[in-house]
Amino acid sequence: MAKIFVRERGNVREGEGRPRYAVVGVEGADVKFFKTHLRKGELDTIAQAVGAELVTLPRGSGEHVGQEGGGKRRHGRRKHGGDAASA
Repeated sequence: MAKIFVRERGNVREGEGRPRYAVVGVEGADVKFFKTHLRKGELDTIAQAVGAELVTLPRGSGEHVGQEGGGKRRHGRRKHGGDAASA
């Protein structure tokens, strides 16, 4: 049986009107997701249509908070381009 792995998004609260779940991965099904943030009802409908099991992953415990690595850029670096004179 195919599986769709999802997790609850951390920055969405009840009644906020934003999709609450993020698709993490799919195993054993030929399914493409064009939106990765979905509502629970949408996920249930997709899983039923393709015959997949919906697996909700547990949220992290926060033990890695504040450690270096991954995540947002630091020290004010720009993501794209920059000043042409500094090149």
